[in-house]
Amino acid sequence: MVDTSSSRPYHIIIFGASGFTGQFVVEEVARIVSEGPNGTLKWAVAGRSRQKLDKVLEQAAGALGKPELRTAVEVIVADVGEPDSLAAMCKQAVIVLNCVGPYRFWGEPVVKACVENSAHCIDICGEPQFLESMQLNYNSQAADKGVYIVGACGFDSIPADMGVLYTREQFKGTLTAVESFLTASTGPEGGSINDGTWKSAIYGFADSGELRSLRKKFGHKPLPVVGSKIKRRYRDLCQYAVPFMGADPSVVKRSQRFLLEEHQETPVQYGAYAGVGGVANIVKMLFAGMMFWFLVKFDFGRNLLIKFPEFFSFGFFSKDGPTRKQMEGSSFQFAFYGEGYTDGQDPSQGRPNAKIRTLVQGPEAGYVATPIAMVQAAITILNEPTALPKKGGVYTPGAAFARTTLVERLNKHGIQFSVI
Repeated sequence: MVDTSSSRPYHIIIFGASGFTGQFVVEEVARIVSEGPNGTLKWAVAGRSRQKLDKVLEQAAGALGKPELRTAVEVIVADVGEPDSLAAMCKQAVIVLNCVGPYRFWGEPVVKACVENSAHCIDICGEPQFLESMQLNYNSQAADKGVYIVGACGFDSIPADMGVLYTREQFKGTLTAVESFLTASTGPEGGSINDGTWKSAIYGFADSGELRSLRKKFGHKPLPVVGSKIKRRYRDLCQYAVPFMGADPSVVKRSQRFLLEEHQETPVQYGAYAGVGGVANIVKMLFAGMMFWFLVKFDFGRNLLIKFPEFFSFGFFSKDGPTRKQMEGSSFQFAFYGEGYTDGQDPSQGRPNAKIRTLVQGPEAGYVATPIAMVQAAITILNEPTALPKKGGVYTPGAAFARTTLVERLNKHGIQFSVI
């Protein structure tokens, strides 16, 4: 059970607060302090450099017009390479928001410290290998301690995972399959993504064989297929699409497995796609994709990719990340196309006889929507402990928050779920 009235000095500690994403998580927490338990939120920032953390608080104070942030928020020095400092940090928090990536290199010591010191942990990881290895290695320890470790609580993969659950909730009958199509828009200023995400992708693709062997260790049986098996396709209603290469499909599948095993809910098949617009974009993507696949296999190639993110991604990723102006002009939209059987129809007989279409849309994905999703996940844990799974463990967002009001909370904060 989440004890929010505990003697711990802070409800939330943001670890990695001076990183590119961390600074925006700081601003988001500062905006929503009134949503904490009993209308208050005690919070602190943590990281390796006190000087950098002070600078982030200074910046947030200016951006939000809250000069009190400079002095009212505690700074904690903690380093992934120093387990004692992590333990000291975790002992002070109800929840640690871990913003230090790539998680495959820096994530496990934080999970370990949280489990050992009974702090819950939320991350914004989009690396399936890290997410699934944490489940394999820490799930039973976390359950014994009553600790909730919830991964992928940013743009990867709250919109997709909660979007599938929302679609199922809105469907009158038994939903059996959902396909999502993601489109991201930028304003006149354009947009980019900080190269931290690019590095995670490089290491993830380089080690895809390791992920396959990790999955064998779970010994899972394949999820039962109900209704028609979904087929791959490369076009939604208005543009070309490619299979989405991120964490969403693996996260959604883990949620569906949990909901089948724990609540006997019919698993939903899921296909994820990203819209790429017209033919010119497809040619660009194919070219970039072929270069990426070739280079990622070799040390020298990975070094080149890491050194020149803008060149190899056609400007999509950059070392500086987007400007605030670029963020203001950017947005994302997930369109979900679901099918299933109406009430009274037997899902084992004949083809699905009903369809549904839902949308999840929101602001710029990486540094506006991600902090909103992460912080609302934390607020949900703090305010709705009895709606979480019965025991602690390592969870996906869908598994952790299926019975909570997270979707309603996100709706109030600009990540909108709706039926079309």
